[in-house]
Amino acid sequence: QVQLVESGGGSVQAGGSLRLSCAGSGFTPNTIYIAWFRQAPGKEREGVAYRARGGGILHVDPSVQGRFTLSQDTAKNTVYLQMDNLKPEDTAMYYCAAGGVGLVGSSYKYWGQGTQVTVTP
Repeated sequence: QVQLVESGGGSVQAGGSLRLSCAGSGFTPNTIYIAWFRQAPGKEREGVAYRARGGGILHVDPSVQGRFTLSQDTAKNTVYLQMDNLKPEDTAMYYCAAGGVGLVGSSYKYWGQGTQVTVTP
């Protein structure tokens, strides 16, 4: 059974950093896509980044390029989202997803419970 557990969210002032973790279980590392999405109140869900099947592609959406970085620990089957120079606009619930493709949210089969990121001015 595929399970995803997010952690690392919290409250930080603008310009600060957070590292989110998505710990996966129930599947072999790098055999499926793992992606990060976020959703703020009143806004549509946004794709943030994804680790492609095979692990060779770590893609970050242009909207957060230069500030967010994706990495992974294959042995732990964990994908990390390093978020630097955070802005108030980054405030959202962040979700980890697996079993889809790219940043197409509707394609993903498995979702974590979400972790809240709040960036204050």
